[in-house]
Amino acid sequence: MNANSLPLTPAFNQWLADASARLSNVLVPSANLDAEIILAHAIAKDRTYLHAHPEQIIDAVQIKKANEMLEQRLNRVPIAYIIGDKEFYGRQFITTPSVLIPRPESETIIDLLKEILLPITYYLPPTKLIDIGTGSGNLGITAKLEFPNLDVTLTDVSGDALKIAAKNSIELSVDVKILQSDLLENYSEQVDIIIANLPYVDKVWERSTETNYEPDLALFANNHGLSLIERLIAQSEKTLVPGGYIILESDPIQHKTLIDFANKKGLSLIKQQDYIFVLRSQC
Repeated sequence: MNANSLPLTPAFNQWLADASARLSNVLVPSANLDAEIILAHAIAKDRTYLHAHPEQIIDAVQIKKANEMLEQRLNRVPIAYIIGDKEFYGRQFITTPSVLIPRPESETIIDLLKEILLPITYYLPPTKLIDIGTGSGNLGITAKLEFPNLDVTLTDVSGDALKIAAKNSIELSVDVKILQSDLLENYSEQVDIIIANLPYVDKVWERSTETNYEPDLALFANNHGLSLIERLIAQSEKTLVPGGYIILESDPIQHKTLIDFANKKGLSLIKQQDYIFVLRSQC
């Protein structure tokens, strides 16, 4: 079946079969799922509704919207940019081409933050946390939602990214500070915890076609992808309180180099897990 053979207003199951086949033909790995997400978004229902009503006819307005979104996905535009949001830690975050798409592996940052804070949660004093290179704000906002007593600041060098982070903070009803800054350049306070998913991709690495739609500013760093993380580690010497933590994401192949660099700056490794590692300053 192809688009030309479909009726003008096909049933859900007809459209999904055609869309899945077309996506598979261009090697989209999640063809079935993406087709369902697109159609569910076009009809303003969840995916379970599609399965419960496979013979329902799609009306003309909905089919136009679904087909337009499908064409974008066939061109490998990321699904998060097509529908305008992405789930992170069980919550939906507005996601546009101004920001990096939140990744599941980054959720480990929140998991490790919980390991640090949960043992003291019942007598947690006012604790300052800063999310560097916040993008959509998914990390810092999630931290604030999980630990409302935290004093959270979101920073990014991109003003466009901060607009999205601010929208997400409003949508999710959290009180966070927003600061435009190149890493810690414009931040003058002492902080207890730094979290960051900074650009760490080396431009020579193989990567998916979808990343071509994400902002270079949020993906790539010089010196084999290490430069921004090393700069942040160096800056943290003056910003992190004694005994404070810094939780970072990078490719596991970079960890040893970055941890060795951090050791020279007075930071010790506390834990490594997948893409994430935790450092602590000397008490």
